[in-house]
Amino acid sequence: MAWFRRQDKKLKETGKKNIPDGLWEKCPSCSEILYKPELDKNHSVCRHCQHHFRVSPDVYLQLIVDEGTDVELFQGLKSADPLKFKSGKKYSDQLDAAQIKTGDQDAIRCYSGEMNRKKIILGIMNFGFIGGSMGAVVGEKVSRAIDVADKNKIPFVLVCTSGGARMQEGALSLMQLAKTSTRLARFAEHGGLYIPILTDPTTGGVTASFGMLGDVILAEPGALVGFAGPRVIKQTIGQDLPKGFQRAEFLLEKGFVDHIVPREKLKSTLTNIIKILQSKIVRSE
Repeated sequence: MAWFRRQDKKLKETGKKNIPDGLWEKCPSCSEILYKPELDKNHSVCRHCQHHFRVSPDVYLQLIVDEGTDVELFQGLKSADPLKFKSGKKYSDQLDAAQIKTGDQDAIRCYSGEMNRKKIILGIMNFGFIGGSMGAVVGEKVSRAIDVADKNKIPFVLVCTSGGARMQEGALSLMQLAKTSTRLARFAEHGGLYIPILTDPTTGGVTASFGMLGDVILAEPGALVGFAGPRVIKQTIGQDLPKGFQRAEFLLEKGFVDHIVPREKLKSTLTNIIKILQSKIVRSE
């Protein structure tokens, strides 16, 4: 029993050291425990299974745009509450909370900048802002970004992530599908190049409009892409869905997506696509 007794009475217990919160994160795909600083260095991609975590717009801005060349556009636009919508919580209160949480005015940021010294217009949606839902401000910013790209004859790249149209704005949110689609059609008629990048998740009205109207449609590995969710579809048709249904790899196999691009290769892939397609446009002219 002496083995379990402290022989030296002068020794003092120092107590347990507190480990700061947020240092570790569990991968939802392979269940590995990941060191957060190392995960951040790898652009929030799991080194074990290549699962792509959802990230803030800042990550995509740093990945795609050359440092020091970005200028944010249309910063003064804010959502109104024309319907005075309330369901458990006022829509105006939801907007205030989302703005405080994310530091953004709405669910998208738009930039002009350079990518490997080539000018582009870039839009980045934010799932952290009311689920990346598309309201009047999102539709207006996308439309204005298309117009700027059209006027300056430069490519438009849009990082998509959304839960769909914003129900708190009713028909006004649904009108954005037609609004953005017509702008893209005009942009295409003028020879414009539009490349959407579908990230996890891209669903609802965004998928039904500008998310799937690109000249070249890219997606991140494992991204959920669709209109209605798998559970709703399964309940509607009363059948089991194929394995991997609505994931990027499934859509690539069925021809809805042109290429799946790991996050670390986004910039080089975009640069090559733009270089190839723009050179063909110049030769054809």
